[in-house]
Amino acid sequence: MPLAENVIVVGAGAGGLAAAISAAASGFRVTVVERAQAPGGKMRQINVGGQDIDAGPTVLTMRWVFERLFAMAGADLGARIGLRPARLLARHGWRDGARLDLFASVEESARAIADFSNRENAEGYRRFAAQSAAMFATLKPSYIDAQRPGPLTLMTRIGLLNLGDQLALRPLSSMWSALGDCFTDPRLRQLFGRYATYCGSSPFLAPATLMLVAHVEQDGVWLCDGGMHGLARGMEHLARELGVNFRYEAEVTQIQSGRNGVTGLTLKGGERLAAASIIFNGDVSALAGLAGGAGRSGVAPTPRTARSLSAVTFAMTARTSGFPLAHHSVFFSDDCASEFDMLTGRRTMPPVPTTYICAQDRDDQGLLPTGVDRERMLFILNAPADGDTKTFTTKETGQCLDQALTHLSACGLEVDRTAMEVTPTTPDRFHQLFPGTGGALYGPAAHGFMASFRRPGSRTRIPGLYLAGGSTHPGPGVPMATLSGMLAAESLAKDRASTRSSRRAAISGGMSTA
Repeated sequence: MPLAENVIVVGAGAGGLAAAISAAASGFRVTVVERAQAPGGKMRQINVGGQDIDAGPTVLTMRWVFERLFAMAGADLGARIGLRPARLLARHGWRDGARLDLFASVEESARAIADFSNRENAEGYRRFAAQSAAMFATLKPSYIDAQRPGPLTLMTRIGLLNLGDQLALRPLSSMWSALGDCFTDPRLRQLFGRYATYCGSSPFLAPATLMLVAHVEQDGVWLCDGGMHGLARGMEHLARELGVNFRYEAEVTQIQSGRNGVTGLTLKGGERLAAASIIFNGDVSALAGLAGGAGRSGVAPTPRTARSLSAVTFAMTARTSGFPLAHHSVFFSDDCASEFDMLTGRRTMPPVPTTYICAQDRDDQGLLPTGVDRERMLFILNAPADGDTKTFTTKETGQCLDQALTHLSACGLEVDRTAMEVTPTTPDRFHQLFPGTGGALYGPAAHGFMASFRRPGSRTRIPGLYLAGGSTHPGPGVPMATLSGMLAAESLAKDRASTRSSRRAAISGGMSTA
């Protein structure tokens, strides 16, 4: 096979795995190089007390993305990956003892909200759900499932005369203010404002358009057999069936290019791999140091002030009592505005942190299998992305865990500290795992209307160098990163087809059309 048909994918996260599958299904010979020991990127697993615990993304949505990817390779997602739909999306608790469950059914959630608050806020929720569904319906074909548009291109795709759909996206309103139009209960405003953190952003600074995340969950949340890392393993297995070669513990130190584009890359240790096409599945902030500077690739690092949030996480095994955990549970602080001011303004950890828990042994109704003593859990606390300038000490990390456990106790959940095994991950560790990020887990923050358009698309200024991952279009999260890999492979295939067509034209017509 000629060199032009060789493709190297840098990084085996969701975007890299999707790019490898897509490119291999299109007939390219693909090699994936990954600095870690296993696939998944942020969909990683760590061993705590002899048990494997998902230590990254814990929610699978947008199943249609993975169905399309697997079908592209001639496989059936449902036959390869065990997926169970969740009726109960998440359980939410507050320090005053209040509790609210949200469901995949809008009407079931509305009834729960009426009991939790009142009928007025239940009606507000129905309006909120309708608005988020409309936003998603508008942006799915025009933005989410398409190559990166600019503002004018997006308006054209939606329809220049279709002002109703354009205005319904509410791009100039903040998410927090838009939620105020739906909910008078501040607890509900706080709860639904949390969807901004799915993009590592603040609801006070993110556009109202991010309300569409609510519809993504209502459209289906799935629990994966083997956890989210099991999905990564399934994607890797499918790629191998297509002939993709994987090289783990292979760190890229340089991407080479010449006048005509990419020529290959160098691994730590000096080995050089030749390729005419490279798909880079890493944070865009790491690219400049590998590809000869931001000016050459046209992709600038994310400024520190524009980074999305990081996190302090605790993967643990422990016994719990009191508050009945669901598979997904969230425990809110009392002061949402102060919490986000500390995270995004003062860039420090709040003393009372909103804490998300994925209780990984529980089903969507919160039931534990018979015989489970100490259950597997992942705690996630939002944190500033300053992992390149600040190192968490053991004492500081312990203080974060103590503050979270104290907060959980105030919400009614007791975690037995005497039989608890914990492995923490702090922003400085995330920065080590994902270079160039400062620990930011979602690329640039989605603050302001123009933020989404600042994410780079699949192509760079260097011919043959393409981008995938959560810091690129269409955005962060496992489904979006997966789409980014498919879009990168699509761009590569189109460019190669164009090149081959140009060469054929040059031979038959006697004049190059390139």
